[in-house]
Amino acid sequence: MDERQAGMATTTHNSISGNAVINGSVAMVGRVENMSMTLTAPDMTPRQMPAPVKTFVNRSSELERLRSVAEALRDSREPGVVVLSGLGGVGKTQLVAQWVARALAPDYPGGHLYVDLDGGRRDGGADVEGALAGCLRALGVHRDFLPNGLGERAGMFRSHTSERGDVLVVVDNARQAAEVRPFIPSRGLLVVTSRTGLPALAVDGAVPITVDPLDERAGVELLRRWRAAGADDAAQTLVRLCSGLPLALHALGVWLMERSHLSLDDAVNVLGGTGVPPGEDGTTSVKTVLDMAYDVLPDHAKELYRLLGCLPGTTVTGGLAAAAGVPAVEDAVGKLLTAHLMVSVPSPARPRRFRPHDAVREHARQTALRLPEADRRALLRAVSDFYLAAASHADVLVLGPLRLRLQPSPTRSLDELSPGERLFTDSAEALEWLDAERVNLLALLRTAADERWDDIVWQLCESLWALFDGRKHHGDSIEAHALGIEAAGRCGRADAEVRMRNQLARAHYGLGAYGEARQALDPAEQLLDEITDARLRGMVRETQGLIALALGAHDDAHTLFTEALDANSAVLEANSAARDVHGVVVQTYNIGQALLAAGRPDEALDVLGDARATAAGEGDHGMLPRIDIVRAQALRLLDRPQAASEVAIRAAEQANERGQYARLDRALGILSELAASTSDTELRAACDAKLRELHRSAGVQSGDD
Repeated sequence: MDERQAGMATTTHNSISGNAVINGSVAMVGRVENMSMTLTAPDMTPRQMPAPVKTFVNRSSELERLRSVAEALRDSREPGVVVLSGLGGVGKTQLVAQWVARALAPDYPGGHLYVDLDGGRRDGGADVEGALAGCLRALGVHRDFLPNGLGERAGMFRSHTSERGDVLVVVDNARQAAEVRPFIPSRGLLVVTSRTGLPALAVDGAVPITVDPLDERAGVELLRRWRAAGADDAAQTLVRLCSGLPLALHALGVWLMERSHLSLDDAVNVLGGTGVPPGEDGTTSVKTVLDMAYDVLPDHAKELYRLLGCLPGTTVTGGLAAAAGVPAVEDAVGKLLTAHLMVSVPSPARPRRFRPHDAVREHARQTALRLPEADRRALLRAVSDFYLAAASHADVLVLGPLRLRLQPSPTRSLDELSPGERLFTDSAEALEWLDAERVNLLALLRTAADERWDDIVWQLCESLWALFDGRKHHGDSIEAHALGIEAAGRCGRADAEVRMRNQLARAHYGLGAYGEARQALDPAEQLLDEITDARLRGMVRETQGLIALALGAHDDAHTLFTEALDANSAVLEANSAARDVHGVVVQTYNIGQALLAAGRPDEALDVLGDARATAAGEGDHGMLPRIDIVRAQALRLLDRPQAASEVAIRAAEQANERGQYARLDRALGILSELAASTSDTELRAACDAKLRELHRSAGVQSGDD
């Protein structure tokens, strides 16, 4: 439970009696008005579409069709949907990129958003919720104000796209209509690319456009970009052998550039002349061309290509490639990008990420399967070790070095993990890195569980708590910790299993599934007697207390939080090396919340005062706004409006200073309510104005509101 929930039952219908005016109102108004907002609204309109390539041959009819359809839809003043369908590698994404590059900015002043669903796809399902979060962030919504759940994020997306000029949204690599609909803007156009026509989108008014392979004339024109000389009939044959797919022709072009002594007739002979019949989707001929493109790569680029085929996830970074033993990584990346075998993935988080082209991914996997089994497992183990160490470093940066961790510290520093490009430098970047790698980390967990690399599974789960809890990925957390529990059990690590069960329970708690949270914790009770570290017992009692508090069992919550505090205090007294003053502060704060919820604000105030003093003395400044928000609620119940307002404004100042914008929102809201209850119109107006400024900067309110 957080400070919003604490005491909800006792404060909802209470107000400060009378019309007393808060003393020092003028000074408080000045403090609110002079609060310099550390959060500033982005001043850049998103233009996210990948850049067009120069080797693009004239698709005049397709471009004209796309232009005319978009123009007709725009004239209708209703949001439009266009579906571009065609084979993998036929050039759908580049067609859109070329269209966007031809002076579309004036037509879509609200911006261009780009989503590649394959970048976050696992087990066939797309991470639509995560992709919507990326769109909302691009539209200026601060992460503290992102709602949880697909429905709420889709609703916010519709609201945002109704308040700005027309928006162009491009969703690449869609497989189902359901994963596309949340991206339909309230104003503007959604362009979808897919290997199928997605006929179910017809009910949304979608206009289908088929992108066919290049005809011989256009294919020859593209091929001539690499080899101007040669007989036309040989060039035409090569286009047919490549099934007119630009991806295959690009790969063939790179192969020709590397073999300047060969003629086009020689290339036809290598491909097998007219004896290589294309499959129904062009895969037979494309495979042959991709084999040729792979064969011409230098050894270090081949190693990177095989790594792409071994990855459990979807993307690779330079640091990961180096950790997996790929030499000359930068050059290898350049070779695969030049050959159009790999594409760059747009991401606000560093480092740079790459993935195989969607039409290349299966070929890379088949190529990797030709490696000896021991070599493939060694590659996969190197990937696992890299992510385990990187996630551990991220966890320490996000949650601090004093958090209880059962796993050993990583043996490699961040500089050693990624010498060419540092993964992250501070807690904010570390959390962004974890979020950007979320799909890869979850895929790795599943693969490690299949391989029975149990230590990697539970240790990675332990580190990912920083991500799952910090970004409220509760569904992912439930899946991951189910694997972690099994892995810890197979290892015979009772302590790790308790931690896994506790974190699983917190994920259910975050979703409001309190019965499931209790069920996740029940087996942990039987394991606590096997564990010597009392902090684990304290963690379990804390979670049990939060569940009890959420269910209104205030006395039970108080008892459980007290037991959690006793466990943390005992460890603190017995072992200074296991120093966890933060745990003491949190449990004292929780006891204060339970007392307040039970209608005992005077006792709550005393306990919260102790928590605040300890936090301030130990430099645990991140807890101060949380504590003061609940203190302000207690003072309000005690009919002490001046003191409550002073505490609330201090909480607001501290939250603003530390970038805790959701808590800044809450503290200013409490101060505004206090001003209203005492008829202090000037203070209330100042608070409401600052709240509007915060909401505009956080992207959750328009400038006209």
